[in-house]
Amino acid sequence: MSVGIGQRTESRASEKLIVTVPHLFEPRKRQLPFLRAMDGGMDRAVLVWHRRYGKDTVCFNFMVKKAYERIGNYYYFFPTYKQGRMVIWDGRGKDGHTFLDHIPKEIIKGNPNKSEMKVELINGSIIQIIGLDKFDSKMGTNPMGCVFSEYSLQNPAAWDHIRPILRENKGWAVFNFTPRGQNHGYKMYEMARKNPKWFCELLTVDDTALLTPEDIEEERLAGMSENLILQEFWCDFTAANDGAYYGKQMKEAGEDGRIREIRFDPDLTVDTWWDLGVNDANSIWFTQTLRSPREIRVIDFYQNTDEGLGHYLSILQQKAMKYHYVYGSHYAPHDIKVREYTTGTSRLDTAKKMGIDFKIAPNESVAEGIEAVRQIIPVCWFDEEKCEEGIDALKSYHKSWDDVHKVFRNAPAHDWSTHPADAFRYMALSHKVNEIIRDRRNRVEAGLATTKYAESDPFARRRASARRAS
Repeated sequence: MSVGIGQRTESRASEKLIVTVPHLFEPRKRQLPFLRAMDGGMDRAVLVWHRRYGKDTVCFNFMVKKAYERIGNYYYFFPTYKQGRMVIWDGRGKDGHTFLDHIPKEIIKGNPNKSEMKVELINGSIIQIIGLDKFDSKMGTNPMGCVFSEYSLQNPAAWDHIRPILRENKGWAVFNFTPRGQNHGYKMYEMARKNPKWFCELLTVDDTALLTPEDIEEERLAGMSENLILQEFWCDFTAANDGAYYGKQMKEAGEDGRIREIRFDPDLTVDTWWDLGVNDANSIWFTQTLRSPREIRVIDFYQNTDEGLGHYLSILQQKAMKYHYVYGSHYAPHDIKVREYTTGTSRLDTAKKMGIDFKIAPNESVAEGIEAVRQIIPVCWFDEEKCEEGIDALKSYHKSWDDVHKVFRNAPAHDWSTHPADAFRYMALSHKVNEIIRDRRNRVEAGLATTKYAESDPFARRRASARRAS
């Protein structure tokens, strides 16, 4: 069986029929180095290619070919299940062929499973499209090859789960994406660029000549911002990510040296800030706060899925033993007070019985919380190692995209970055409220205000001054 890209894999399905894969696909000239490298023995690749250069077309055809060469499970990962269905399962190229047309009917066993987006081949291999918003249910399997499409928008923890499996079975992995700022995608690209065992390539419109200056100008006239043009067509990691809520603030944190090793201060208590999902991830930030100078040390982060409250309390105890944390307050969102239908007991009550007395974070709008985070990040210092997953989430937290009108919606996308960002938002809102209360108390003690409403009274300062003078 031949594996070179110029000598395609052939399967003799009968005496008179020869099936060739890749099927209904001719790679572009600048796509050939990737295919030749992988056929030549490389098993890891990072493709930072500009928009509309066929990242998924070439990767899917490569997967089909590999699936027929070696029996196994092959997973094509997208950030979400919905995206995987839209792009691959229901997707169609400009040549009119669907993605599934690239799998010759002669090598498909039975009918494709539409609900699970799964195709079984006659040799026993399985090709499946998977949304990483549901990735945990797949971690017990044994994939031989994986494509991580739009990796810069994916949960980076998925690769941590898949990597040891592929290492053991000599499988392969390909990561394709356009930049979304200097998040985990950027770190993956920088690692691969310096690693001779990885194929790594960044292709802009200048490299491929696929699009003309007139094409780019049409996008600009249609409303695409300059930052988005640099990001999508010139693969610029330094361009501001227009859809990222905290991209500017997190970039400045890195430039200011506030993402580094952070020393734990044994004289300060540790507060925790939770986002409690039910079937989704639970996220916890650990912070220490200095009043003067005002400084929030974000010293730790933890996240997991499909675990009960007892698991997270055990994590708190383990960290207290390992790092000598002395806990102050624990904050949770307001819905922790909701009573479960089956038991009539709230998670707030359950936690209290288990030894943790949660305070309730302010129940403000998401928009107010996002603004509070933007204001508080400039006084935050992040532990680069222990908070790595949380930092990536804050960098990646973004507005949802309206694919019909080609604009960002004024609402967050719900993906892997949501829960860490929500927990951090509760922290920012709680600090904001606590500061208001503390400032009000100080003003009363200083005689600058007499009631909690006095700050809105334009004569309050005048009356206070008169009292002091008398």
